This record gives sequence, C-alpha cells and structure tokens, in this order.
Amino acid sequence: MSISLNPYFVFNGNAKDVVHFYEKALGGKVMGIMTFGDMPEDPNYPLTDEMKGRIMHAHLKVGEADLMFSDTYEGMPYQPGNMIQMAIHPKEEDRAREIFAALEDGGQVIMPLQKTDWSPLYGQVKDKFGVTFQVNVPGEQPQ
Repeated sequence: MSISLNPYFVFNGNAKDVVHFYEKALGGKVMGIMTFGDMPEDPNYPLTDEMKGRIMHAHLKVGEADLMFSDTYEGMPYQPGNMIQMAIHPKEEDRAREIFAALEDGGQVIMPLQKTDWSPLYGQVKDKFGVTFQVNVPGEQPQ
C-alpha cells in the first residue's frame, strides 16, 4: 500500500500572506487558493466581509511535496507556534543557505546552519509566522 503525507498549516487570517511567503522562500508554485467567499452562500450562516476573504484551502507545490493551508473560522480558538515543524532536505548546500536565509528574514535562528554528525549542513529557524523549519542537507549514506 502506498501513502503520501503532507503538512497542513492553519493560520488566523493571514494564510494568503503565508502561502506567498513560502512560494517565494521555497521556490514553490501555488496550485490553487480558495476563500470562504468563493463557496456558495448559506443564508443560515452569513459570512462577514472579513470571513469571506479568509483562505478556506490553499495548495502550494514545492518540488514533489504538497503543502496545504487554511485560515481558522472567524472567532475560533487559535494558538500560533510550532505545533508543526517542517523538515526540508535540499541536496545542495548553496540552496540550503538560500532557503535558510529566506526563512530567517523576520524570523529567529534556533540553530545556525552548521556541520553535524548526520549532515554537512543543518540548522533550525523559526520564520516570521512562528513555524519552525529544519534545513538538512543529506549526508552520505553508509555503504
């Protein structure tokens, strides 16, 4: 049996900004963005103008990976932070440095890029949206 997994990020009204930030930082391609306002209206549950602009579902393709996003429904509890972490495995060290620098912009370095026992270049960074990324250049596999 085959299975694929992808992270699903939930934000509080700024998912569109997040999608476009990651599109640029990670060199991805937006496959689609749908707002709550794009859905047929239900007179029993009218949406505010703010809610109509929130992202119901967005899909960003980065290499072979699929990242998905949405905003919370207006008034729902939301706690930002590192409930989800993303591991990124660029094969080239230069690309790892580019990605790390892009994610670091407005964010916070947790562990600077450096050589480790498992990688020629590894680091952790929390981006300006509170998501923690592990940037890891794969090391040589034992024979």
